[in-house]
Amino acid sequence: MKIGIPKEIKNNEFRVSITPDGVKKLTSHGHEIYVEKNAGLNSSFADKDYVKSGAIILEDNISIFNISDLILKVKEPIKEEYNLIRENQIVFTYFHFASHEPLLDAMIENKSVCIAYETVEDSKKSLPLLTPMSEVAGRMATQEGAKYLERPMGGRGILLGGVSGVKPANVLVIGGGISGTEAAKMALGLEANVTILDTSQERLDELTNYFKGKINCLISDKDTIEREAIRSDLIIGAVLIVGAKAPKLISKKLLKSLKPGCVMVDIAIDQGGCFETSSPTTHQNPTYVIDDVVHYCVANMPGAVPYTSTYALTNKTLPYLIEIANKGWRKASKDNKEIKTGVNVIKGKIVNKNVADAFRKNYHDIDQII
Repeated sequence: MKIGIPKEIKNNEFRVSITPDGVKKLTSHGHEIYVEKNAGLNSSFADKDYVKSGAIILEDNISIFNISDLILKVKEPIKEEYNLIRENQIVFTYFHFASHEPLLDAMIENKSVCIAYETVEDSKKSLPLLTPMSEVAGRMATQEGAKYLERPMGGRGILLGGVSGVKPANVLVIGGGISGTEAAKMALGLEANVTILDTSQERLDELTNYFKGKINCLISDKDTIEREAIRSDLIIGAVLIVGAKAPKLISKKLLKSLKPGCVMVDIAIDQGGCFETSSPTTHQNPTYVIDDVVHYCVANMPGAVPYTSTYALTNKTLPYLIEIANKGWRKASKDNKEIKTGVNVIKGKIVNKNVADAFRKNYHDIDQII
């Protein structure tokens, strides 16, 4: 199969979709790999590294899209790329369709085969291709939140861990999944006072044991969210419903009751955001202020640490990519239920129910298609 690696062109997206080592493994299976010139440069991978691994360097993304059977990306295609994708072409990337209807409509129209990293689900109901970036985003959420709590950055002027004789900051993490757990881990490591909310008592019991009782683990409901948010200095939104829009858990009304200079970091922004006042931002302009509350809603947080992120992503995606390339998307989906859960759109038809429901569009059973 001919596999194309275009350079990411989303604002301040520095990752690349595969390492040179990953390319070497693909070429060992007989696949042809085409990498756009300087695609890996911001992740510290030079063109010569890809050439040594067996890749062919092409000058521009048009050439990459034209020659490839499968396009491997990190982030969703943006408007400039919509018309480059052709019928039957496989696109394997993070799509997050539920947060962006124009993207979904474009992929329906071009009749490509869209396989989304974020909906690949294993037998344990975990999300193996979302996990590495959730780990990065969770850790960065605390790191960035601590920075924007500084007064010159617009925050309350609080050191997350406090000092002798001064109380630490109160950190609220909403969602006890991978990103929420990593955020709590970082906050606890900085000696903040940490509270984590989740709707599952079973998950909270696991977190209580994991953190050895050093953080507050509470059932998430409207009253608890409001009570804990009002007393918090840093709020991290880390909720996830696979393939669907994130629920809005901090309302505009509640925002007015938060501490002036409080910082809110919305990890769920790729899925529409879990704060009612959230709007996507970029690494270039990461924050904005509403009602004296600092909002950090960068939609590609792991893109700021591309070397770490690219290695972590390749480690997880490569086995799936090899199977898709070796068998083709249809047989790979039949043979591997995990790959099948990642298929969102097939030649103009939506085959992921949560994606279809997000915009009240027609849903098609994938088993009737493959």
